[in-house]
Amino acid sequence: MYTIQRVLLFCSVWYCTEGSDVEKTSTRKLRARDLGIPFDGTPGKYNAITDVDNVQVGFRTIIEGDSIRTGVTAILPRGSNISITEQRCFANWFSLNGNGEMTGIHLLTESGFLSTPIIITNTNSVGIGYTSALKWIYQQNETSLVNVGDIGLPIVAETWDGFLNNFREFPIKEEHVFEALDNAKQSSSYVEEGNVGGGTGMINFGYKAGTGTSSRIVDTLNYTVGVLLQANFGRKNQLIIAGVPVGQELLDIETNTSSVPDKDVGSIIVILATDAPLLPHQLKRMATRVSLGIGKLGGIGADSSGDIFLAFSTANITDKSSTTKVAEFLSNDLINPLFNAAIQCVEEAIINSLIAAETMVGFGGIRVPSISHENVINILRKYNRLNDSTH
Repeated sequence: MYTIQRVLLFCSVWYCTEGSDVEKTSTRKLRARDLGIPFDGTPGKYNAITDVDNVQVGFRTIIEGDSIRTGVTAILPRGSNISITEQRCFANWFSLNGNGEMTGIHLLTESGFLSTPIIITNTNSVGIGYTSALKWIYQQNETSLVNVGDIGLPIVAETWDGFLNNFREFPIKEEHVFEALDNAKQSSSYVEEGNVGGGTGMINFGYKAGTGTSSRIVDTLNYTVGVLLQANFGRKNQLIIAGVPVGQELLDIETNTSSVPDKDVGSIIVILATDAPLLPHQLKRMATRVSLGIGKLGGIGADSSGDIFLAFSTANITDKSSTTKVAEFLSNDLINPLFNAAIQCVEEAIINSLIAAETMVGFGGIRVPSISHENVINILRKYNRLNDSTH
């Protein structure tokens, strides 16, 4: 009979026997596919947002004493080996429910461009994230040669980690934001998940969660879609995995060991990247489809939840010396496969954030358990939804 021990062994051996161009480690956290959870679509090489060429991700995780459980996530949309004046890419955003914050979106809406790194952190650290990102950008460039208009306004988004983290101490400092950005500059394509970066203190569907990522290759168009998200929403009874009411089943078999109230009081930030040539209004449509991925898992965009999404395209914009620019874009009647890929990525990335996360005890002794891998496997098998071919 299949056991969780076999999952761990499978994960370790598989990951260490990949080709030499794949980062090798025996300590990679389990992901949803390692448990046999079935998904539609074809993932990229790393099944991460970094499968979109040039996208880089960095983290700074802060765990101190018994009360600090927080961090910073940084995304460089077009990588670190490019000048500030070439960082611009088309982008847009969408709010499913606005009880949250994402800075810089008014200029992004007005101009259609994303020009800065993206920072994701906790609710009380938006300000330090914003000013630190600006200082980091200035340090990366000769400020005397940089037009302020080329920099734009930093994108900083948040979700609340106040159950596990003593947010009143304001533990995130400028150096932590710098470290996340510097780590992104030096990062490989492998992306950590679970209790890392801004996701360190986050809770999803009543379980420890945090950071998750996934990608899809759209074979019919030869483009890639990837997402990275910070999941912090939902009640346990809402959780649906592979069409199965997993959350309700877990309530029936588990003893509640969480100190967190069973309320839908969190948020989710989703960053979507693609190399498909899309204009800002098309990226708005992509960002809107993120909602459908959340809905497949049982999320409802609850009243107190900040569900805010941003989508950008890394496709080149030809910068002529004339006053006009040239940009290719995909015809609207061909965009449906990208919509489908976005939905699939979001669904898998949220589950990845749950599967990779580990039980955490934080501020005030609050304990949030990780989801039981073995229970999830058994429930999916009960409904004939487990992908046993991966075992």
